[in-house]
Amino acid sequence: MSVKVEKQEKSMAVLTIEVDEATVEKALQTAYVKMRKDISVPGFRKGKVPRPMVEKLYGPGVFYQDAVNEMIPDAYDKAVEECGEDIVSRPEVDVVQIEKGKPFIFTATVALKPPVKLGKYKGVTIEKVDAEVTDEDVDAAIEKERQNNARTIPVEDRPVEKDDVVKLDFEGFIDGEPFEGGKGEDYPLTIGSGAFIPGFEDQLIGVNIGEEKDVTVAFPEDYQAKNLAGKEAVFKCTVHEIKKKELPELDDEFASEVSEFETLAEYREDVKKNLSESKEKQAKDEKESRVIEAIVKDSDIEIPDAMLLTQQEQMVDEFAQRMYYQGMSMDQYYQFTGTSRERMLEQLKPQAEERIRARLVLEEIAKKEGFEVSKEDLDDELKQLAEAYQVDLEKIKADMPERSLKDIKNDILVKKAAEFAVKEAKEK
Repeated sequence: MSVKVEKQEKSMAVLTIEVDEATVEKALQTAYVKMRKDISVPGFRKGKVPRPMVEKLYGPGVFYQDAVNEMIPDAYDKAVEECGEDIVSRPEVDVVQIEKGKPFIFTATVALKPPVKLGKYKGVTIEKVDAEVTDEDVDAAIEKERQNNARTIPVEDRPVEKDDVVKLDFEGFIDGEPFEGGKGEDYPLTIGSGAFIPGFEDQLIGVNIGEEKDVTVAFPEDYQAKNLAGKEAVFKCTVHEIKKKELPELDDEFASEVSEFETLAEYREDVKKNLSESKEKQAKDEKESRVIEAIVKDSDIEIPDAMLLTQQEQMVDEFAQRMYYQGMSMDQYYQFTGTSRERMLEQLKPQAEERIRARLVLEEIAKKEGFEVSKEDLDDELKQLAEAYQVDLEKIKADMPERSLKDIKNDILVKKAAEFAVKEAKEK
């Protein structure tokens, strides 16, 4: 295998990757073995048709697509390692040549880590971060705990109000016709939660149990279901149940039920203590954020579009993973919130750019200051990983891929750079 790198403007590059004939033949044979069980030719038992016969009947390219899919991941990974470039985006792949008896050639267009013109990073001045906990903060925390411990009781003598939990049937229609995914029965909905398309929940306020209500809403223009995007829908709704929250009294009994303390006064002191610890951590994080923001503002970086898009996609994927653990697919999330993947990507763009710039300036600081990762630094990080995933430390060390180890080392350097910049900063 060989790789050539053609660097382009705006930190982009094209890798031309060539895979030898022997590897191509092996991939074609793998594709044939995988597909032959589904191939039927008169005169041969199913799954026993020789490869030359299949290629003669269906053309030499019958196995090319599967062979390409087999070769690209491994060849690309080896090319990245061999070329030594710092690639910061997912590749855009194009096949140049795939033919039996010849090398397989493809290109991968990628973004390279852009140069950083670092501004002032020692002694930057920021506004002092307030870490004081007020009585109002304590009251708000206790009120939140009251809300969490509220019980819901049935309501029969009034219509729906904001913050009620209702059970309803609904069915959506566009131009008088029902549409797929627009129907629900005994669906639990908290009024004011924003779980449905904007305007849906507000129109249920004032509806009585058993009453039918037509709720008219418009799907967003960029709604993920293209057949619904931008269209007006009428949801025929029937409320079957209304429940309201009943808050517990704020007294010693409440304190003893939600904490290890017997009196409300003791509970308040503990809440204040915990808030102080939390706010100090938040203040530390906020200080770091302000310092990095000041350094970024004084630095010059041109971020390649492909790098930015890759970061946006990673952030959406991270969110999807969190939704999965909460038992919700992204299709369900898009439907309930009236958004789409494209809209999420666009919304995350400023945050993605901020993340990239922060990371790049910290990497540059680490480089300028000559920070290094010691064996102790690495062991501490791996130990934390082992504890988090409840895996033996030695197993993690043995199984950790070289690329992942490199990423961990970079993370340690970035952390050191952030600590250094904060330590050097001044507050006013």
